This record gives sequence, C-alpha cells and structure tokens, in this order.
Amino acid sequence: MTDQESRDREHARARAEREATHGSDTPDDYANADPNGVGPIPSSSALTTPDPADATISGSGVGAFGGRGKVRIGDKVFRYLTAGAGMFVCILITLVAVFLLAKAIPSIANDKVNFFTSRTWLVSGSTLQFGIVDLLWTTVLSSVFAMLLAVPVAIGIALFITQYAPRQLARPVAFVVDLLAAIPSIVYGVFGITVFAPKLHGIIDFLNRYLGWIPLFKKQISDPGTVFAGGIILAIMILPIITAIAREVFERTPRENVEAAWALGATRWEMVRLSVLPYGKPGVISGAMLGLGRALGETIAITLILVAPPSGAPFSPSLFYGGETFASKIANAAAEFNNPTQTGAYIAAGLVLFVLTFAVNAAARIVVNRRREFS
Repeated sequence: MTDQESRDREHARARAEREATHGSDTPDDYANADPNGVGPIPSSSALTTPDPADATISGSGVGAFGGRGKVRIGDKVFRYLTAGAGMFVCILITLVAVFLLAKAIPSIANDKVNFFTSRTWLVSGSTLQFGIVDLLWTTVLSSVFAMLLAVPVAIGIALFITQYAPRQLARPVAFVVDLLAAIPSIVYGVFGITVFAPKLHGIIDFLNRYLGWIPLFKKQISDPGTVFAGGIILAIMILPIITAIAREVFERTPRENVEAAWALGATRWEMVRLSVLPYGKPGVISGAMLGLGRALGETIAITLILVAPPSGAPFSPSLFYGGETFASKIANAAAEFNNPTQTGAYIAAGLVLFVLTFAVNAAARIVVNRRREFS
C-alpha cells in the first residue's frame, strides 16, 4: 500500500468519526477541510449565533422576551392576597368616612350657629350650638409650631448619623432616637405638664418682653399648660418619625452622585448640599407630612398639657394661651356621650379632623410625585 492510499484511508476514517460525532451538522459546515489532516474549518453557517427570538423560554412566570409561561399557584395566591390587603385598607377608610358622615350630618343640620365660623360650644341641652373655629386654630397652631421645631432638628440628626458620625457612634445615636417613638403618649403628657412646662416660664417671659407686640407671642395666661408647651412636646413626639424616614432616604443617595461631588473638589457640606439633600428631599417631605398627621391627631399628651379656657373667653391667637384641639375636645367630653344628637356634635369635630389629615396626606403625595423626577 502506497503512502497516498494510507493518507486517503486515514482521512476517510477521520471523516467517518466526525460525522458520527456531529451528526446534526450539515456537510457544508465541514466543506473547508484541511488537506493536511488538521481538522475541518467550520463554515460561516456553523459560526452563526442563533437568534434569541427563535429560542423557546421555559419555566414559570413571564418570559424574558414577552412570552408568558406558567404561573405558579403561590404567585397567584400572593398576588391576590396583596391586592386584597390594599382593597381592605381602602374599604376600611371608606367605612370610617361613611360612619362619620352618617353620625355628624344630623347634628350639623340641627346646629343653631354656623359650624365653621362660630366659637360657641353648647351641646349639653336640647339646643345644639357648636362651632370649630377655636378647635381648628389650636390644632393647626400647635401642629405647625411642632413641625417648625422638629423638621430642622430631624434633618440635622439624620445627616449627622448618615454623613458625619463614625459607625461606632451612628448606631447608638440612631437607636436612642428610635427609642423616643416607643415612649407612650401618656408619659409624654405627664412629663410635659409636671416637669417640662413649668421650666418654660423664663423663655415665655423673654419672648413676651421682646416680641410681645406680635399677637402670636403675647402672654395671655400664667398657667404652664399653653400651646407653646404642647407644641414642644409634640415636636419631641414626631421627631423620631421624621428622623427615621430622612435617615433612610439619605442612606440611599446614589454613590455616583456622592463620588461626582468629591471628584469636583466639594467639601463635605457642599457634597451634602449638592447630592444628598436634593436626592432626599421627596422623602423628607413625606416624613414631615407623616409627622404632621401624627401631631394633628395626638390626643392624650395634648389633653394632659393644654388648659381649656373658660366658656366665653375671648379668642387669642397667642402661643402662650390654652385651648383644645379636636382630639383633646373629644377626649375631654367622652363621658358626655349619652345621646346620639349630642355625640354627633363631637363626631362632627372628628369628621373635620379626618378631612384635615386626609388633605395633609394627599398634599404630601402630590408634592412627592412632582419632585420625584427632579430628585
């Protein structure tokens, strides 16, 4: 047997082995064979990557290319449970609103004075005379004053924990601030009226001496149970809520924003002002509005601190005056709910508080949605 015949037989054996191993390949894929026996050179069709659109996606859920596969029973159950939970909250709020309207409308219809502009509150007899001006002013004044005190402090604490404090110090500080939310309202109220409020006489006298020409700072009573003291206690109560939310959003500032500020040579404060605060602004607004809703509805602490003015006392817009909020008014008169008509007057006050809180939360949602694209 010649050398040429041996090489031909070896090539035939190699071709047979290749065809047995790559039976699915087309002959064209090996048309370009190396005459020296090194091996086949695949053609362009063998090197072409298959189109992902032609591939079949298997598995559960929605396919990566829009194909819908099998949906597991657990996914369906979880989806229905979450949808049901959301609907339950909406139904519950609707039922509360319907209850308040059903109980309040008859009493408002029998009201002998203007419900929105009158300062009279006489519901003990057969004739109903009640208005919400005083209650609305005290509620809004104490809550807004608490917000003015709490929000800057909460932002400062959140920035200190997330941007300035070392980790060994940040965690204990965050833990202590969060503990403020665990203190019961009645403890705040007792502490406020027995310990804290009497210590404010010097501050009240100082503000009255230099700012007494402003009605808001004119001293009206010497009793410690003023809106000023109540607002400070409210600020302490809502501080952990605002701080916790602000801390969470500040920690989630994109690292790219922070590194870009450092790369431009910014100081730490400039980095915070240019990167952290703009990104966290919607979250801070949400936390502030949540704290405002908490302040508007606070009951026990304000009931213990504020001194209700006598009936027929003149109206005063001062912080250094007593008063009643919607919540404290209802709590103080809980023992007088002996007939539906009289009770309806207090439920009407609760309806106004419900609408006020709902409006605050809706406004917060609108502000956050508007600023989200700029954050």
